[in-house]
Amino acid sequence: MMLVEETTVPLSALPVATFKDHMRMGSGFSDDGVQDGVLEGFLRAAVAAIEARTGKITISRTFSLSLTAWRDMASQPLPLAPVSAIIELAILDRHGMEATVDSAAYRLIEDMHRPHLAANGASLPRIPQGGVARIQMSAGFGLDWKDLPADLAQAILMLAAHYYEFRFDSFEAGRSMPYGVSSLIERYRNIRLFSGGRS
Repeated sequence: MMLVEETTVPLSALPVATFKDHMRMGSGFSDDGVQDGVLEGFLRAAVAAIEARTGKITISRTFSLSLTAWRDMASQPLPLAPVSAIIELAILDRHGMEATVDSAAYRLIEDMHRPHLAANGASLPRIPQGGVARIQMSAGFGLDWKDLPADLAQAILMLAAHYYEFRFDSFEAGRSMPYGVSSLIERYRNIRLFSGGRS
């Protein structure tokens, strides 16, 4: 399995001004924007860390998932959520020849923790030996920061502030997430009942 992020979070969607307020930074000075690039970097790092911990995509963007075999011929779990749309399903043979699958042959089963690509018929299309299935999808809570659940947005601001505060202390910055952040994101983490533990 290979998951590729095809688009990135645009700068316009990052709450740099909100982060400044959260950090209680001064305003009204001629050099107000001097740290914007630094703050953007910490916000991006916090978004990435929380998405990796929860499997939940914050700001909507496009991803591509490549598989050499289906987990189940009738339904394939997707490794991130929430997925809002399947853009394209394509089957590539061992030589890289690509065939797009008719969208009437499959559907998206939306789920906050484990969305699925499901067959509309008896099974998903066969993946040839040495070939891959490529699923292109749109995932995320929305295009803007205001589309995020309030607790998830707060967790990102708190983690970005933690990174900023300890930016010169690599040991402290590299430790596990602060307790307050972990508490806020706990309900977004996947629960794997079939494997007997949390992901």
